[in-house]
Amino acid sequence: MPIQKIKRSYRKTKYILYKETLVDIKEHLWSFVGSFLGIGILAYLQSRTLADSDVLFLIGSFGASSVLIYGVIQSPLSQPRNLVGGHIISAIVGVTIAKLVPDVIWLASALAVSISIILMQITKTLHPPGGATALIAVTGSAHIKALGYWYVISPVLIGVLILLVIALVVNNMTPNRYYPNHKRYRKFRKLIHKNDIAN
Repeated sequence: MPIQKIKRSYRKTKYILYKETLVDIKEHLWSFVGSFLGIGILAYLQSRTLADSDVLFLIGSFGASSVLIYGVIQSPLSQPRNLVGGHIISAIVGVTIAKLVPDVIWLASALAVSISIILMQITKTLHPPGGATALIAVTGSAHIKALGYWYVISPVLIGVLILLVIALVVNNMTPNRYYPNHKRYRKFRKLIHKNDIAN
């Protein structure tokens, strides 16, 4: 039974990814607009608050998240719960491991990523870029390490919320795109759409 369930989940994920690579040029445009705005805002915050040498707001995992939340918006891994929860859990794990094992980088790196994966699985917040968020907490610059648990708030939480707000706006600009991919949200959106047509 578990093997059949895994195979079914794999086929479903494969179909979603395949389907979303067949989008028309308009969908590519919306993916571009969303990622441009999301990363652009983070880059602007970076340029206004910190020196160019220490790119704090632009942690690499945000680029990977952008691919998911603007380019593969129907994937279960792209949903808001996964985006926010995956990054926050991974950031907490990364900072904790960096404090517990500060001098053995190979061990700290392996523990941070592995524990993050397990906790994301347990909490149903699996978001692949979260692994990078945990890794950055362990291997990042001295400035990032000096933040300690503030790293969870800024850049991680603030950055993720900025990306999420942009995703919620841009991914719902056309009738063909809707985000998040949740039954209740789709019912709510259909109800709103019917009311607009009636008026």
